[in-house]
Amino acid sequence: MNLTTKKEVVEKLNSRLAETEIALIVAYKGLDVESMTQLRNELRKEGSQLEVVKNTLLSMASEGTQVSVLKDFLKGPNAIVTSKTDPVAPAKVLVKFADANQKLEIKIGAMNGKVLNLDDIKALAKMPPKEILLAQLLSTMNAVPTAMVRVLGEVPRSFLYVLNAIGDQKKAA
Repeated sequence: MNLTTKKEVVEKLNSRLAETEIALIVAYKGLDVESMTQLRNELRKEGSQLEVVKNTLLSMASEGTQVSVLKDFLKGPNAIVTSKTDPVAPAKVLVKFADANQKLEIKIGAMNGKVLNLDDIKALAKMPPKEILLAQLLSTMNAVPTAMVRVLGEVPRSFLYVLNAIGDQKKAA
């Protein structure tokens, strides 16, 4: 690769890393072309992207982005997985794929400028999708006013029960 091509790759990768929600570094050594293609396709379905980039170029491209925290972990043949929209989806795909293919190693990740170790990535993969989390939040937010209306409605209803009981006592006497 000549110098101008390297500069173009760094600029393009830097703009992608600046917009990314999550970046995951994986070691792909030992995976055949068919497996890599399958992994790329699965990630693409989820709106994620896998790219094999030289560590020095990735290190330069990460300058000024939240992914710069991963510079110390760029050793050996690596690929970077990025997602602009959903941080959970690529983690799910990679964990599932790594369970099926022992040759894929999830090394480290970065989200919001913080380093994610393998346990963090696996915990992220166990999370429900964004839509389900939003539905759960909405139902929780709906439950509070509904319960409050029930409590406030119970006060006059209880008062009416007391008045009816007093009225029944007076009729009986």
